[in-house]
Amino acid sequence: MTQPWASLVMLGAKRWETRSWSTCYRGRIAIHAAKSFPRECRDLCYAQPFFAALGSPLSSDPHLPRGCVLGIATLTDCRRVEDVRDRLFSLDEYSSELRFGNYSDGRSAWHLEDVEVFPEPIPARGMLGLWEWNVAQEVTEP
Repeated sequence: MTQPWASLVMLGAKRWETRSWSTCYRGRIAIHAAKSFPRECRDLCYAQPFFAALGSPLSSDPHLPRGCVLGIATLTDCRRVEDVRDRLFSLDEYSSELRFGNYSDGRSAWHLEDVEVFPEPIPARGMLGLWEWNVAQEVTEP
């Protein structure tokens, strides 16, 4: 995930990840913060509700970890965005989360639960899509 979305998942502010594709996979999933941090994504860090959800004061360059795995979550469900947006987000507790994803028709919403934040991010090369993460290999390579 590109920042600030990866950090929002780790903070518990983002429980639904929206994607252009669905998955049948259910289970533990590493949350990887992409190395790239496009300008428009950095700028979002200062807009509400992102600024409030990220918590700590941000300098002129948000220092969010990148190019690493921040923690693990459980992917429990994958639904059509229309179902999630129309049913679940009528509840007040999800009001800011609508701003944390692309809820356009035709997309998929992945439900993330049981977030476990690592004490320190683990450097890792990411890839598009779902991929196997070999933590031992990442930690031992120079």
